[in-house]
Amino acid sequence: MIETASDTHVEAARIQQQIKDYLGLRTSDLIFEYSILEGRTKLDLITVSPRHNQSFLFHSEKGSDKVDALKKMWSYIKNYKEKENSYTIQWVAKSGRELHTSYFRASNILDALEKLYYGRDRNTITVFSVVLNPVA
Repeated sequence: MIETASDTHVEAARIQQQIKDYLGLRTSDLIFEYSILEGRTKLDLITVSPRHNQSFLFHSEKGSDKVDALKKMWSYIKNYKEKENSYTIQWVAKSGRELHTSYFRASNILDALEKLYYGRDRNTITVFSVVLNPVA
């Protein structure tokens, strides 16, 4: 049976809603950004912090199409807290004076920093500290 484009859109919307509900985020605080990379669909899940109005990469997945990438993201989200370390990063935007604190789940410090810097010029942020949080 061949799936129609509308079925794919419905399935994608359903999985996106599952992810939003699971993470407990408002629609305005979660961005699903799709791109094609080497013939595969790349999904960047981006969170927006209402506290300091900045966006950060939550996680990236690649799939054969949009729905496949979403299914892989959903699988990641259900297990990421057990698999990845928790980091606290303190930073200041070059244009401001206020010290911000952001939290990331990542496999290592470099991945945590990549999530912080995602989509921005590295010179626009000064990082003061990156701390691996103790396992609870």
